[in-house]
Amino acid sequence: MAQAFGLYTHQRNNRIRSNLLIAGLFLLVYLTTWGLLLVAYGYGGVSRGESVFGAASRVFLSCFPFITLATILWVFIGFRVNVALIGAVTGARGITQAENPKLYRMLENLCISRGLPMPRLAIMQSDALNAFASGVNDRQFTVTVTSGLLAQLDDQEVEAVLAHELTHIRNGDVRLMVIAVVIAGVVSFAGELVFRGLGRSNIRVSSDDSKKGNGLAILIGIAVIAVSWFLAVLVRLSLSRSREYLADAGAVELTKNPDAMISALLKISGRADIDGVPSGVMDMCFENDPDDFADLFSTHPSVTKRVQALIETAGGRMPAMPPHPPKLAERQDLPTMVEENAARGPWSRPQPEPETR
Repeated sequence: MAQAFGLYTHQRNNRIRSNLLIAGLFLLVYLTTWGLLLVAYGYGGVSRGESVFGAASRVFLSCFPFITLATILWVFIGFRVNVALIGAVTGARGITQAENPKLYRMLENLCISRGLPMPRLAIMQSDALNAFASGVNDRQFTVTVTSGLLAQLDDQEVEAVLAHELTHIRNGDVRLMVIAVVIAGVVSFAGELVFRGLGRSNIRVSSDDSKKGNGLAILIGIAVIAVSWFLAVLVRLSLSRSREYLADAGAVELTKNPDAMISALLKISGRADIDGVPSGVMDMCFENDPDDFADLFSTHPSVTKRVQALIETAGGRMPAMPPHPPKLAERQDLPTMVEENAARGPWSRPQPEPETR
């Protein structure tokens, strides 16, 4: 992996890492299939003189091309229907320029500044303060914001959130997250089927005289499926966590206003949970409200870490009166940088020159 010296090299390296993780997810599908075969043959048994592991491996190799094609087909279906599916589960409604010209103009100006195609805009009726991007190509890309976010944030803060989601699209994060969620969903679905089935039945190998089962194969198969399930979740989380800092930095690059991003993060913190929305959609949102120990297993870094990164690398400043929640401003590990002449970062707006008389 090449050493990263700036935002664009970080983006390049992150794309490489993400592609490797996606390849790892395909491997998890294969591993899960092999585990399922071990469980099936361990229960049903194999002919005398043949081992369960040999039979499972033989069938796996013969089915390998079909498993690959089925996985690719599943991903293709996810590509085609992901926006419609997300819209159905969230109730988001697409809007036109005439319906909300100010919001449309904000996003349009950000796109023009970087020569990017204009994504669709949608609004979700919810008191939560959040936003997310969806889609896998220029025809599908959609930025969705909640009505609560539009009501509670000012124009500069809304612009920062839009720039964050646009950066996810620009960096290819949205496409990769769709792939990850789709494949992780397959692994999770298989895992749930197995463990729900185990919960309703006793582990009992075949008693047929012509066949022999293998309790060890069953246990190994269950362990393989459990590990695959756990790793699939971790891979999905790592894809999202590592990208939030880059999206924040990219938003500051677009808006030249790190203070607005910090203020938006503080207002949204603790108020981002959208009721009734699947976890896969929350993984794609601007904020997913991690805190303390739960931050280790969250799809997003904590607001405290994101704000501190903006202060240290982008020259942002904490507001004099933090909008929400106050406890963030009281933490000793979050510098306030109250000096007006403090050094600013590479994407921040320059300080005005003092008047001379």
